[in-house]
Amino acid sequence: MGDQLVWQDRYNLGVEVIDKEHRKLFSILNKLFDFGKQEEKSQWVCQEAIKYFRDHALKHFADEEAYMLSINYEGFEIHRRIHKNFRDRTIPALERELELTDYSEESINHFLSVCAGWLIGHTLIEDYAIVKRENIKQWENLQPEEEQAIMGQTIGGLLHSMFQLDARLISDCYAGEKFVDGIYFRLIYSTKDKKRWEFFLIFEERLIVSTIGSVMDTKAEAVNVMLMNAARYVARQLVERVKGYFPSSENFEIKEEQLLTYEQFQKVFEKQKPQFSLLFDTGKGYFAYCVTATDMLQSEGGVSIITENAMAEVEKYLNQNEVEKKAINLKKKVMVVDDSDFMLKTLQDLLGSDYEVIVAKSGMSAIRGITLDRPDLILLDYEMPVCDGSQVLEMIRGEVEFADIPVIFLTSRVDRESVKKVIELKPEGYLSKSLAPADVKREVDHFFEKIQRRNAKK
Repeated sequence: MGDQLVWQDRYNLGVEVIDKEHRKLFSILNKLFDFGKQEEKSQWVCQEAIKYFRDHALKHFADEEAYMLSINYEGFEIHRRIHKNFRDRTIPALERELELTDYSEESINHFLSVCAGWLIGHTLIEDYAIVKRENIKQWENLQPEEEQAIMGQTIGGLLHSMFQLDARLISDCYAGEKFVDGIYFRLIYSTKDKKRWEFFLIFEERLIVSTIGSVMDTKAEAVNVMLMNAARYVARQLVERVKGYFPSSENFEIKEEQLLTYEQFQKVFEKQKPQFSLLFDTGKGYFAYCVTATDMLQSEGGVSIITENAMAEVEKYLNQNEVEKKAINLKKKVMVVDDSDFMLKTLQDLLGSDYEVIVAKSGMSAIRGITLDRPDLILLDYEMPVCDGSQVLEMIRGEVEFADIPVIFLTSRVDRESVKKVIELKPEGYLSKSLAPADVKREVDHFFEKIQRRNAKK
């Protein structure tokens, strides 16, 4: 953890009553951070410091609400609900945890990281909206393509407001492709009419480190527990802002917050048809934002994060991610591109013990997957509909950073004319789908052995 929260000029909104209290809240949290490093800690001093932070937060809310009323800010009710949730739910839950654990170091760190994340997110999203006089206008009677465009602009604008990132929307149909070092975050809301809304936020780890990490002055090269807890609350603020655009969003009640492994995310995501599924390149890492609406009542998989278990579960999640990354890094990555679920499953089972297998069901999904997690070899179905293997290979060769990735075609046709067409495209080779599974595996093994021998001679 860094020494302090870093106050930046862009936090100054130009409203003295708000800016003064923001600076005070940052200062109090920094004193608590400093206190947390001391070996000899007085529980009474800690209690008083936390009470002092809470009292100033409540004063800030009152002052800010009075200011919003004085300027007739149209977003007043939405903003006040966010204050109420933090005041009546988040802070009391954190204080209960502190009391139950006798102000343990873990519970103090949890309090600090949650408050830091909330303060960063709220300042840069909700409070900025006040001075910009931005009111949420719900999206009603819009065509799907209009909704997609507006959502992309909204997310891009929020990422710029929060972290000065010029995020570029690279796909409005992200299909759950794996991030190379991904954090998969899921928020589940329910409505009075039993509707279930799910928000998925997927971060490349380096994006969290370079954004939240810079504000929290951490020198960590990877996401740590406190950084992750702060990032969770920044993400929640982003979701709170965006969900306000949905009709009847005032009826949304948060039910569950989860951290998912990629496999859990993939399993859940495949069962749903997202209303929005956007993939951004922020310049400091990739970010995906997905929204689904469903009548399903049961959630599947994932680590459920509640106040009492947050620090332990986040640590366990990050440790598990690190173990999986180390294991995966020892393996070569093979991407299988095929429109057949049966073929994908067969090759995944066949190669999975020795290789990290990435799957894609279409050419565009393959391009997104290559962008997010570059493979060492692509096994590409030649006879796919819509965008066939030759077109996919052309797209791969057309991107400078992808052009040297080796591609082996999978084909069900082995007559002379068909093979001639495949060879003319100059792939690394081709494999018949009629080959026995053991022979396919042997050919893939031989390919990597050949590359290894070639590299050894250099």
